[in-house]
Amino acid sequence: MKSDHEAPDAAQPGLAGLTAEPPVDFAVRVLRRVGLPRETYDTYVRLDTAVGGLFVAASPEAVTGAALDTGGLTATAFEELHRTRTGRSALRSAKPFPGVATALRTGRARRLRIDLSPYGPVEQAVLEAVRAIPVGQLRPVGWIAQEAGTPPEAVVGALARNPAAVLIPCHRVTYDNGTPCDAAHLPGVGDALRAAEGIDLRRMAELHRRGVVFLGSDTTRIYCHLTCAHARRITPPHQVPFRTAREAGLAGYRACRSCRPVTV
Repeated sequence: MKSDHEAPDAAQPGLAGLTAEPPVDFAVRVLRRVGLPRETYDTYVRLDTAVGGLFVAASPEAVTGAALDTGGLTATAFEELHRTRTGRSALRSAKPFPGVATALRTGRARRLRIDLSPYGPVEQAVLEAVRAIPVGQLRPVGWIAQEAGTPPEAVVGALARNPAAVLIPCHRVTYDNGTPCDAAHLPGVGDALRAAEGIDLRRMAELHRRGVVFLGSDTTRIYCHLTCAHARRITPPHQVPFRTAREAGLAGYRACRSCRPVTV
């Protein structure tokens, strides 16, 4: 005969099932059930990238923030970071904002809606210019400044405050001497992202050591940024290296209309 103290043991198998983890979007389901308007909070997901996990938050209209977990960022820490930056709560969801998964897979996020309204016009112009850099290509700070219509000194600061890591591809920006400008990333992260896009880092380093900034074609008489799709099609016998846009112009070459290098 079991004592009263032994009775709870019989219920153990049934209680074990109550310890199961709730669904990822449990909090969102609760808020929807009680009728809280979706516009009053953001949701976020964690997606895989070439360098680890990326937390991506969004309102119903646009992506409102993204941060890599490469520095040990946890979900709780991301929620706090997002609240500090935007003033909005972010709740874990099972469904990413439309277009985010495709943008991460292809590296093409130019048309993805990203909310930059918390930033001033200068920072917005810089970040939009960065968004225009094609996948697998690099552009220098001077190019960003020219495209954004801002002073070069304003560019690096804006990159460091990038609110949507990877989706706004700051890893595609270099200083004007060709070295990476990874103001928004921890050491090694930018190189990993560039390698994942097929950028030949060793070749780029070698060209930069030789002082090559632009590459011209002696058949078209056009010069491009080194990673421009047109530059990559120039066969070695027809490649003409240039250190400056002025040098290219004096040699009778004109700027590529696709990559729009800084003109003379």
